[in-house]
Amino acid sequence: MFSIMVVEDDYNTRKLMEAVLTQNGYDVILATDGIDALEKMDSHHVDLIVLDLMLPRMDGYEFTKTLRESNNNIPILMVTAKEAQEDKKRGFIVGTDDYMVKPVDEEEMLLRIAALLRRAQIVNERKLVIGETVLDYDSFTVRRGDNVQELPNKEFLLLYKLLAYQNKIFTRRSLMDELWDMNSDTDERTVDVHINRLRERFKDNPDFEIVTVRGLGYKAVVRNEKNKIS
Repeated sequence: MFSIMVVEDDYNTRKLMEAVLTQNGYDVILATDGIDALEKMDSHHVDLIVLDLMLPRMDGYEFTKTLRESNNNIPILMVTAKEAQEDKKRGFIVGTDDYMVKPVDEEEMLLRIAALLRRAQIVNERKLVIGETVLDYDSFTVRRGDNVQELPNKEFLLLYKLLAYQNKIFTRRSLMDELWDMNSDTDERTVDVHINRLRERFKDNPDFEIVTVRGLGYKAVVRNEKNKIS
């Protein structure tokens, strides 16, 4: 179970976030400001922080800056009523990973938290686990049980990208720009060819599928509820 710290000075907001996160399987640690959060982090393991900006004693900016200057890379989701572009820019400059403006849509917040946790796991482990399927970035292999497939470079990177951002739609152009040399002579149909190869390879895999979003591109969909991060 992942532990999420909510740093929020408003009692009602704090308790609402606690209820939402607890109902979705997270262990929740509450703090009222940056100093309270730092003290509690000394005695609690925290996987991600949901952080308000306007706090007494130590605000969200200063708290984030303090963590990053001490080389603490824990994922931070800033949630605040401050919606000006300069406020968001300052948040990212000091080191936040994501930013939401109040009032917060609970479903969107949960999706963003899951994405941040997934990315943090990938960075730390260089492995991506989807159900019983394991993608190993160091060996370019995909394992499920005793079945191990070593994929060509581009096929592996394409699959890894899609599965790391489940349900996110990627256009062919964005995938081309990221995974292929932008100066090469290949065109967007190359993505279709690689997608078709991946579908053929993993047509019997029960953990995920690659879905075509008509007119837009592709996304990876996890087939079973149990495969969601919790």
